[in-house]
Order: sequence, then C-alpha cells, then structure tokens
Amino acid sequence: MYLAVGLTMTTAGESHGPALVAIVSGMPAGLVLDREAIDHDLWRRQQGYGRSPRQKLESDKIDVLSGLRHGRTLGTPLALVVWNRDHKNWTWGMSPWPPTGEPEGKGTKPVTLPRPGHADLAGVMKYELPDVRDALERASARHTAAIVAAGGVAKALLHEIDVGVSSEVMAVGGASGEEEIRAAIDGARKDRDTLGGVVEVRVKGAPPGLGSYAAKDQRLDGRLASALLGTQAVKAAEVGGGLALAELRGSEAHDEIFRDEEGYYRETNRAGGIEAGISTGQPIVVRAAMKPLPTLMRPLRSVDLETKEPAAALVERSDFSAVEALAVVCEAVVAFEMAAAARDKFGGDSIGDLLAAHRAYVERIDWAPR
Repeated sequence: MYLAVGLTMTTAGESHGPALVAIVSGMPAGLVLDREAIDHDLWRRQQGYGRSPRQKLESDKIDVLSGLRHGRTLGTPLALVVWNRDHKNWTWGMSPWPPTGEPEGKGTKPVTLPRPGHADLAGVMKYELPDVRDALERASARHTAAIVAAGGVAKALLHEIDVGVSSEVMAVGGASGEEEIRAAIDGARKDRDTLGGVVEVRVKGAPPGLGSYAAKDQRLDGRLASALLGTQAVKAAEVGGGLALAELRGSEAHDEIFRDEEGYYRETNRAGGIEAGISTGQPIVVRAAMKPLPTLMRPLRSVDLETKEPAAALVERSDFSAVEALAVVCEAVVAFEMAAAARDKFGGDSIGDLLAAHRAYVERIDWAPR
C-alpha cells in the first residue's frame, strides 16, 4: 500500500565538521526559491549582541545539491548545505576518516571535562564514546544553521498562500527593552557568565483548519511545542496566554466569537490562534524560553572522565548571549511546521495544485484574514 508522506526535514553535520546538511522531502514542484532571502536569514542568525567571534569566521551561505533547477523545486528531495568555513582549522581534529600525518590545528586532543548543562556527560555515557567531542559536536547549536536554511524554503511556500512568520526577543536575563538588554549582556560579559531569555514568534494569515484534534501527533500546538523544545537550549514553550491562563477563570481565559459581513472573528487572542489543536484564523503566537548557555569562561565544577578527579569544565569559545539568534531559529522552526501543516491540509504534487486547493478551501469557509 502506498503511504503518502508530508513535508519532512532531516539534518546532519557536526559543529566543526565539513558542513551542515538539511534534507527536505515533500516540497511540491514549481516553488521558486530566493537564494538571497535564505542567505539573509542565515546572516540574521549570526547577528546579535553578545555573540562569539566565530560568527565572523563563518559568513554562512546556502548551497543546494539536489531538488532544485534554475531556482525552482523539482518535487524531489532538496539537499541544502551550509559549509563550515572554520573546518579548515579542524581538518585533522574533525576528519571523517582516520587522519594521516602529524596532529595539527584544533581538536587534536581528547576532551575529558564535561560541561554541566550540555550533552557532554549524558552523550558519552549513552553512546559509549571515548571523547566528549564525539557528543558535543552534534549537540552544538551550530547545526541550527541548516534548520534556518530549511525554514527559508518553508517561508517561500507559506508566502504563496499569504502566510508570514516573524519573531522578536521579549527578554534577556529577565531584562526587556534594548538598552536594558544590552546592559544585562554587558554585565554577564564582565562576569564571564551567560544569559538566556524569551523569544516570541508570530504567524499571520494562516487560515482556520490547519492541524487536527483527531490524533495527538496532528495537533498544531503540540507540533509547534515539540519543534521548539527540540531546539538547543530551549527549556519551555507556550502558546498564546500560556501559563498565565492557568491563573484566570474560564470567563476571562477564552476568546469570544463574533461575526460581521466578512465572517467570524475574535476581539482577543488568548488562545494564540490555536484551539483544540487547530488554527483558528487568528495570528498564531508562540514563545520559547532559552536557558543560559552552558559553555562558560568561568567554568563550573565537573569531573575529569579520565582521572575521575574533580576538575573545572571544558572552556571553549562561546557566546555570552544568543537569544537574538534563537529568535531567528525559532522563526524558522515555526515556519517549517506551519508549511508542513499546510502541505498536509492542501496536498498537491505541484505548487499550482496546492494553491488551487488552498483557494477552494478559503472560498468555502466563512473567513477573511484580519
């Protein structure tokens, strides 16, 4: 029996390996991609106050190895590549094959000092690894560059059905407002410490009916929350009013329904554009909370895996804050899940088929974007 498969993404690559890869399957044929738009998102991911010098070394750009011809998707898997330009300094240390010659460059010595808060200790225990680097390279947030590239493809699909995705930083280290945030980051830098924060992503133009209450894995809010929590350093996600709704009465927590000549509408959006796992036609609002980065210039206490003696954790180049970058990554994550939900709803092997199905559906329901 043939089983239809929707829009999916698989990533591969290590932080200092040759490249980061995203395989996107299920994208309809005929979608026009804008290379400059994807590169701009990759550039945005590398910006932000408190970032490390590595961002100046990489200058990420998108390459495509398959699934695209003359800027149009072919309906076959897209292989997206973001090259790690810093790999030239790690050629021996991160060689995919057993390296030859004398050790040179970075990554030549085994890492035995796991960092609290990172995948280091759990990774070497789970996979029986001899070197912490075998775990930390894949667990690194560096691989979100491939996710941002895939999110750029998803945005192109959403644009065709007039859906837009945006993001912003809400707070860093408990501070809000540009001046206050910069002051908080400066304080952390002075103390050789790190800060986390909260970002918000908004989706405008999504029609009612994306997602479903029929099964747990089809709920749109569940899919978005899972994708956000699957992003490095994210420890919490919420939709709409989120945790604050738990403190309200039912009469205060829900969005009343009205109707005029254009269709049904709400005057509030406490649900964040999703009810019972289905988009309502209102803006979809989600937030993600990021913990402070675990790589510290003033390292925490740990244990040397080789000697089993107390020691200070590994110190590597790190950001003091990467919350602005997280906003761009979460924007891409949400865009991809929204594109997948739209693909599930409207189907089609070509972009023309998908647009025709979308047009017919929007004409059928009593809804107009607001």
